[in-house]
Amino acid sequence: MAERELLLSIDNGTQSLKALVFDPNGNMVAREQILFTPYFSVQPGWAEQDPRVFWNALCQACRKIFMTSGIDKARIAGVALTTQRGTVVNVDKNGRPLRPAILWLDQRKCYDLPPLGGLWGLLFKVTGLAGTLAYFQSEAEANWIRINQPAIWAQTHKYLFLSGYLNFRLTGEYKDSIGSQVGYLPFDYKRLRWARSWDWKWRCVPVDPDQLPQLLTPGQPLGVVSSQASRETEIPAGLPVIAAAADKACEVIGSGSIDPSVGCLSYGTTATINVTHNRYIEPIPLLPAYPSAVPGSYTVEVQVYRGFWMVNWFKEEFGFPEQEAAKKTGVTAEDLFERLIKDIPPGSMGLMLQPFWTPGIRTPGPEAKGAIIGFGDIHTRAHVYRSIIEGLAYALREGKERIEQRSHTAISSLRVSGGGSQSDQAMQLTADVFGLPATRPHLYETSGLGAAIGTAVGLGIHPDFETAMGAMTRPGAHFEPDPANQRLYDQLYRQVYKRMYRRLKPLYEKIRQITGYPE
Repeated sequence: MAERELLLSIDNGTQSLKALVFDPNGNMVAREQILFTPYFSVQPGWAEQDPRVFWNALCQACRKIFMTSGIDKARIAGVALTTQRGTVVNVDKNGRPLRPAILWLDQRKCYDLPPLGGLWGLLFKVTGLAGTLAYFQSEAEANWIRINQPAIWAQTHKYLFLSGYLNFRLTGEYKDSIGSQVGYLPFDYKRLRWARSWDWKWRCVPVDPDQLPQLLTPGQPLGVVSSQASRETEIPAGLPVIAAAADKACEVIGSGSIDPSVGCLSYGTTATINVTHNRYIEPIPLLPAYPSAVPGSYTVEVQVYRGFWMVNWFKEEFGFPEQEAAKKTGVTAEDLFERLIKDIPPGSMGLMLQPFWTPGIRTPGPEAKGAIIGFGDIHTRAHVYRSIIEGLAYALREGKERIEQRSHTAISSLRVSGGGSQSDQAMQLTADVFGLPATRPHLYETSGLGAAIGTAVGLGIHPDFETAMGAMTRPGAHFEPDPANQRLYDQLYRQVYKRMYRRLKPLYEKIRQITGYPE
């Protein structure tokens, strides 16, 4: 009999799905990636995808990994799933999708909803948070579906995040991880459970409790791979499916830290800074701490919605020469951008970027826009590209300071993951802007590794999360701040960047009033 010691992770991102196999020491044994079109847009600002695209990619990736890796399936001990956050799926009584999934990137809003009444409404009004509450209502996808597609809402048997839908396809059971609950649903982030019946969230969305899945803590079994799922994926039937968490939460533990003094940066499509705490701490009042991939803990997060998406934006709008060169040389356009900025000095010769290409809720607010100031005749595309990375680092440093202020815990080092972490220049720049040592994890696939850590604990391969992380994660390349660059960036951050939003906010509000954008 083969020893069951390998861990299968499924990582469903925005642009691809990966099947990954790890051993109990955190070594990646096999990897397969299936690319897909992230979404389609029937209307400007919409982002939808057929949920079956995700399931078919999962099936294809799993079949392919067993076919090409030579791994004996009998060695697989269990499977866990981590997905993009906030993508919702409506299914009927047979578990079939009723409409395309609405992705986290979708920007539609539901206006003219009646304000919350009663004591809750009065409380929000008195505390000056009525606007935040209205934002929650307008952003909730369930409200839009109920008002604009009432027949579909009437047929909705279960209303699931993408993780809940894929777990159902794997096991046939409507169960999901507490660690995957990030979005506009009546979830109690402090108590890590569905909100109690009297909570205001139930009055802001049309969801009933029986439309939601049963929740389990990370590391608990969600079920086993069904015979039907086994036929489609070639994952052995009866294999335990273990609760993991959302992709950002898995990235944090896959990066090797649950210490609140370590800031975990994710340079992904959305850029974030996270720390793990045992206490519930809202980074901004009424904006919750999210569930951690470690049971009973919280990940305190500040995000820049358009993070390293900005790199793709630059590539599409200004990177034609690099795209053409990439086709001819086989080198990626991103690698060519690295060469482009090699000789651009820190500070981009005074070019300062504020990365609010998408507005926020409170800080920045819904009026916010992106800005670049400091142009001179010496500036080139290369300066703009470097200023993008610097602007993201400035914004995340501001998030770090907000977390420190709210948590009363200093962040003394950084772990950096996500696509942007593969750039040595971005890593050094990050260390310089923050004035802190920055380290890459030992491998790039931190979301999948975080899911595998949960599987290892759930199956008893490791006794607890701390032991599992000690065995399965370790630091990779390390970057120390350059003292001269640190001094330069600190002055630009304190004397310029931190003043930009406050000074420009009245102008953003005027632009919004005049043009109607953003809505």
